[in-house]
Amino acid sequence: MQDLCRQAIDAALGAGASYADARAIVRRSQLVTTKNGEVETVSDAETGGIGVRVLVGGAWGFACDRRLEDAGACDAAQRAAAFARAAPGSHERELVPLEPQRGSYRTKFERDPVEVPLADKIALCLRADEALAHDDVKVRMASVRALREEKVFISSEGSVVEQQLVDCGGGIDAIALGDGLHQIRSYPSAHTGSSAQAGWEFVEGLGLEREAPRVAEEAAALLQADECPSGRTTVVIDAEQVALQVHESVGHPTELDRVYGTEAAYAGTSFLSPDDLGSLRYGSPHMNITADATTPGGMGTFGYDDEGVPAARAAVVEEGVLRGFLTSRETAARIGSGGGGSMRADGWNRMPLVRMTNLHLEPGEGTLEDLLADVDDGIYLATNKSW
Repeated sequence: MQDLCRQAIDAALGAGASYADARAIVRRSQLVTTKNGEVETVSDAETGGIGVRVLVGGAWGFACDRRLEDAGACDAAQRAAAFARAAPGSHERELVPLEPQRGSYRTKFERDPVEVPLADKIALCLRADEALAHDDVKVRMASVRALREEKVFISSEGSVVEQQLVDCGGGIDAIALGDGLHQIRSYPSAHTGSSAQAGWEFVEGLGLEREAPRVAEEAAALLQADECPSGRTTVVIDAEQVALQVHESVGHPTELDRVYGTEAAYAGTSFLSPDDLGSLRYGSPHMNITADATTPGGMGTFGYDDEGVPAARAAVVEEGVLRGFLTSRETAARIGSGGGGSMRADGWNRMPLVRMTNLHLEPGEGTLEDLLADVDDGIYLATNKSW
């Protein structure tokens, strides 16, 4: 894979690129789902290819090829250069300087989740599914997933990086029906459960079968629960909802490509401007948020991003004030702050863009019990049910 990336870089430079990088990736992914005691999904897929990104005349170009062979690498590089030459409105682009990186990174795990037999994954889901049984629960669902990605990155500046990323996860859902109503409870998280960059020991530690009876009981209890009262009150937000709130309200808006309008996706663009850095009041003085790509087990953890920038921890909000953006080498140079480190691509056939790493709402003082004791009247939000 290193040789293929080098051939792609040579072909790109030969086609007129002033800068080029190549990523060769092989990804293996597995998914098992069950529903009401039946196996719904069993997938075990492997995909591989090479993606090449170039700068020609101040314009970016990207192309990919599923052939992990000489012809595929060269074709991708030449097409990327052709796309860049055809791009309108080219201008000089500056990248934050980066010393050539040489290194490797591997997810730490005890048991490779991809190597766990599919039969064992199916059996785990069926046991958890069965444990959700309850008279009011009409739909029982369980799922587990596993992924392993081997990646090589090489740039024309001399960086050579190899990484192996492994993650897995799982979850259960119980849907209760009664009196024309339906309610759902999930564990450990709604929307396909929870995952971590870890080995199969993470899935086993979730205890899906152990937690299933409680989840079923709570789903049934919601059928008889009072409606949430309306009005102005205090809200206490538990971990899962906090994670989603931070993701949407801080993570996406501080992705600097969204701020500049060069990315606009389902999550929108951003309400921030570059001038807000160092002055915008994001929250109370108790609010501190960091982006940390080195967090053990994090789904945004890596050794190097997809521009070869080493993983690091950086402040985004300090004492309630915006102190940093999530950047690429290009956007960091444009704003004159940061050094990149947030560029990631969703596979070999996608161009990297600024994607948040692990965002942390840093802890303050006290415990959850202290927080609840301080609330005379309010609402406690635990597991997210809807985006």
